[in-house]
Amino acid sequence: MKSTDRKIAAFFDLDKTVIAKSSTLAFSRPFFDEGLINRRSVLKSSYAQFLFLVTAADHDQVEQLRRHVTAMCAGWDAEQVRTIVHETLHDVVHPLVFAEAAELIEHHQRQGHDVVLISASGREMVEPIGEMLGVDHVRASHMRIADGHYTGELDFYCYGPEKAIAMADMAQQLGYDLPASFAYSDSITDLPMLSAVGHPVAVNPDRQLRRHAGDHGWPVLSFNRPVSARDRLPHTSSRVAGAVAAGAGAAALGMLGYRALRGSRH
Repeated sequence: MKSTDRKIAAFFDLDKTVIAKSSTLAFSRPFFDEGLINRRSVLKSSYAQFLFLVTAADHDQVEQLRRHVTAMCAGWDAEQVRTIVHETLHDVVHPLVFAEAAELIEHHQRQGHDVVLISASGREMVEPIGEMLGVDHVRASHMRIADGHYTGELDFYCYGPEKAIAMADMAQQLGYDLPASFAYSDSITDLPMLSAVGHPVAVNPDRQLRRHAGDHGWPVLSFNRPVSARDRLPHTSSRVAGAVAAGAGAAALGMLGYRALRGSRH
């Protein structure tokens, strides 16, 4: 395939890049309501969420969060989890979506780019969120299932270097031109993901990623409007609503990010 025939993709991390919290921990309340976790687990999840929000997501913190989530999920009925996520998705996740991220996803799609949501969170959460946002593809972690129940172990952990490997696999399978593609993340742990494309962008970056972005001339965006997407993301459509004006999106995202986008070629 000629390079001119290859497609451009935009890869988005999920937690603290597209939504304001950890997607997995955001479902603690509906899991509690359905009897999957007890009040103590809810409190632990709330504390883990607090740490996730106020500290940089370094490797140790991400590992702590992973251990908490996998231990919490051990023994759960996988089908019940999928049902709860689908039934509560709009109430739980809609208010967490960064309006700027939704606008940027829409912008990429208007440019003819494939949009990929790539996250260390479980695919049971990430795939429905991706459908809600109208993205083209999703890559996420896979929890091991035996006899219909989670074992508390991971078959695939979509984190760190594994994200970059998944992106390379997608480029091979789907014909993506990675040097012409985009990637967005908030965390230094996603440096392999960001470095895999020609247009890396730091979003609400932690201290280490902000420093790296500054040293390498990467654009830095600030997303700070985690408002309800209820009026923007239709319940019945898999496409991001077209109601938001492109001018408003450009103003929200800032000229820095759009200079990079306007420099792309289909």
